[in-house]
Amino acid sequence: MATVLSVSGSPSRTSRTARLLRHVVDARLTAAGHTVLPLDVRTLPAEALLAGDTSDPALARALELFARADGVVVGTPVYKAAYSGLLKALLDVLPQYALAGKAVLPLATGGSTAHVLAIDYALRPVLSSMGAGHIVQGWFVLDRHILVREDGTTTLDGDTGALLGPVVDAFAQALVRGPVLAAAS
Repeated sequence: MATVLSVSGSPSRTSRTARLLRHVVDARLTAAGHTVLPLDVRTLPAEALLAGDTSDPALARALELFARADGVVVGTPVYKAAYSGLLKALLDVLPQYALAGKAVLPLATGGSTAHVLAIDYALRPVLSSMGAGHIVQGWFVLDRHILVREDGTTTLDGDTGALLGPVVDAFAQALVRGPVLAAAS
């Protein structure tokens, strides 16, 4: 099975984006036998991240996780119709073709459907420029559809889970097909 890097680009400790990622990972990817490596960008040292200091051990480890992964699930809250600045800072320090040959699943969360196009107009072009072998259909989830139960587990409200399932399954299928060679420009 494949190794998947789950990247949360949320700056919040109580992030619905991180909860969505864990839900997707647990319900679909880990259950299917894939190894999932979590990366919460907010835990990286801010000074090293903003300075692009890849010699920092934590940042070097993050880059190593990208190199090891067969696929990457990128989750971000949407702010001002774009992915988070925290995620941007991480993407800026990665090598130009850090996603070469990898399947990528972009996920976004936000408070309004007005932000639904942030995946295709803001995030997808950046992921593509980084050489992603296959960017599957991304998915936007309204914050209010990510529910936290009393026991701390996460559920998805309404049709969200049913609609998200096939998107995650398409990503899992892209992982099974193996690495895709991206054309270098």
